[in-house]
Amino acid sequence: MTVVEELGPGEVRERVRNGDVRVVDTRSPAEYEAGHIPGAINVPLGDLAARVPDIEWDDTDVVCACPVGQSSKQAAMLIGSYEGVDEDVLVASMAGGYAEWEFELETGAAADA
Repeated sequence: MTVVEELGPGEVRERVRNGDVRVVDTRSPAEYEAGHIPGAINVPLGDLAARVPDIEWDDTDVVCACPVGQSSKQAAMLIGSYEGVDEDVLVASMAGGYAEWEFELETGAAADA
């Protein structure tokens, strides 16, 4: 079994501010609209396998975020195994998920990835 790297919410926030990470929010659109990490794209976990090939993956690291940091590990494994994602791109899960996120949130509908 592949071990998924985890980043703490503070590190995710720092990397979002630096613009060197892409956040994939795997929650439902309603949860996403109620509040999400600034700049995150919303790809519900159930849709992820179908949508991964349609997302433009560049050389930016990816962090998956979910309610408590469990399903985001599955999402990170799925994205990390996609051949369109470069081998040297970090694909991680946010430890503790939104339950541990104590920072600012954006609200509103998702923009298309």
